[in-house]
Amino acid sequence: MTEFAAPLPILARYAVMVDVGYIYAAAGELLFGSSSRRDFKVDAVPLVQVITKHADELIRGELLRVYWYDAARDRVPTIDQRVIAQMPWVKLRLGNLNARGQQKGVDAQIRADMEALARHRAITDAVLIAGDEDMVPAVEAAQAYGVRVHLWGIEPPYGTNQAERLVWESDTVEVLDAAFLRPYFTKNPAAVEQARSDASMGALVAPGAVPSPAQLFGERHARAPGGPGTQPVTPANRAVPHPAGTGGWQASTGPMPRLGPDRTRVEEAGEHVAQKWILTRGRDNIRDLLPGPILPPVIDKELLVDAEKELGLSLPPYQEDREWLRDAFWERVHREFGISIGKSRG
Repeated sequence: MTEFAAPLPILARYAVMVDVGYIYAAAGELLFGSSSRRDFKVDAVPLVQVITKHADELIRGELLRVYWYDAARDRVPTIDQRVIAQMPWVKLRLGNLNARGQQKGVDAQIRADMEALARHRAITDAVLIAGDEDMVPAVEAAQAYGVRVHLWGIEPPYGTNQAERLVWESDTVEVLDAAFLRPYFTKNPAAVEQARSDASMGALVAPGAVPSPAQLFGERHARAPGGPGTQPVTPANRAVPHPAGTGGWQASTGPMPRLGPDRTRVEEAGEHVAQKWILTRGRDNIRDLLPGPILPPVIDKELLVDAEKELGLSLPPYQEDREWLRDAFWERVHREFGISIGKSRG
């Protein structure tokens, strides 16, 4: 009589697929009441690690890899994204980030990868961290090839942040709560300062009164003092620039808030343009920037044009902003190549 050994248990082979735009926006909303990445910072490497560990605890089997779907301007990775790409068992996938900060092409990449992995029998299970209903066809296609789809979501502060059909179609559903996420998200100090400024501005508006556009937009527009006897804004008393080099704005009737984009946005644009220059031209062409600190006219023009595309406005009227832009460019180059150059005032 032939004896048959008991069949070995079938172990899962799984991939973790993370829509970074979803997890960052949903976590920001949960923890800080804001979905804008400008308002918080993310310690992404340990976040990837804890997600990977959590998947290992829930799914018995072998991890194929983590797919990290994010977006970047012109698909040029940021410094943080480059760090993610170098992590073992992590595959960075980048869509494009347009001038409005919207991700393009990310959902299509997730769908294509999930369907391909299922079709080629590369996985038995997929952990999907996403919320968009556009993921439903990919889930259905993967399931048709025998793949189990485990949907993870972020705890919503109210209502829901995942499409109902996506929840229905998934095999299991898991929720990552605030306690799980909080160690990896911190409030951006600049956002805290802006909130204080907004609160101070709000105190100037009488209860029940409708705030003016100037009060709503704060530093983006000049604000005339309220109350009886207020002078209308005329060519004689409108805001004018301070003398060159002093920064800010002045008016004949008193100090006025500066116009133009805020410093953080300008510096981010300068760093991004410098990063793009480094990745496309690199160390071999660093001599094109030297001796500094004044940028060669061609590169300076390129910096200005690219930054204006990101900011969505023209910078020539704002000399101080152009100086911040150049300083941020040099700061990024300095960090990359260790070149010590003074601040630009070109």
